[in-house]
Amino acid sequence: MIVILTALNIEQDAVLEHLVDTTVHEHDKGTLFDVGTIAGHPGHRVAVGVTGAGTTTAAALTERAQAEFSPAVMMFVGIAGGLRGKLDIGDVVVATKVHSYQGGRSEDEEFLVRPRSWELSHRLDQKARRLCRAHAWRDWLPEHARADEPDVAFAPIAAGDVVLDSATSELAHRIRRSFNDAVAVEMEGSGFAHAAALADQVPAVVIRGISDLADGTKASKDRIGGQLIAARNAAAFAIALAVSLEPQPDSTTAASAPQASSLPPIHNTMTVSGNAQVGEQIGVQFNGLPR
Repeated sequence: MIVILTALNIEQDAVLEHLVDTTVHEHDKGTLFDVGTIAGHPGHRVAVGVTGAGTTTAAALTERAQAEFSPAVMMFVGIAGGLRGKLDIGDVVVATKVHSYQGGRSEDEEFLVRPRSWELSHRLDQKARRLCRAHAWRDWLPEHARADEPDVAFAPIAAGDVVLDSATSELAHRIRRSFNDAVAVEMEGSGFAHAAALADQVPAVVIRGISDLADGTKASKDRIGGQLIAARNAAAFAIALAVSLEPQPDSTTAASAPQASSLPPIHNTMTVSGNAQVGEQIGVQFNGLPR
């Protein structure tokens, strides 16, 4: 079993596009997971959950998913803002390191950073890099999306409970000064990585598609489908990585698992082509924070 967590419904939908025979698995505290198999790969079962925005809920539901499914691998998949000009909308970042950028000590005249970071496991790093040979992972993209030739970067990212949409704000300067190797910024990776590390060091990876450039143009990028493109590409890479792993037995037995919810399975069809508008994604909020 592999667990894939996302923060937003648009990210979850992108992952579910690759699954078949999905059923709803309800945790006894009410958390819902869609469990299915990867299309064409019946030996690869995946449980998909959505956490909402922020490091705290990501950490809590990562721990919950780990305890419920005892997965061989956990992934957090979704969108991020790019911090480097070389990254284009739709490019994918595999986080070799996740920096929690908010820790520190505030003094009269300065903020002293006290960083905490989590690194990608060597095994997952090696598997992920092989997928970039001849761009093999793009086979999981729709044909029209392959023509855009999205790239993959292996680099650190920064995570915290703030939506960064400025290249000149105090926070932007702090990340640039203290976490200069970060190429993307997002809101859940540090909570996920911390919880995964505490769960007997379960192999975990954060995979992000670039949806905007964290430079004040997020709203306009969202209007032209940046989130949808980024979520689609990140999900395609995550599924390619999942298939590259050895199939694992399903650790959730009939005796230990709660009864499946009567909620219907989710079947989604998401495509972005040409100049399609995605206006319905604008203004989605979680805990008061626009994404």
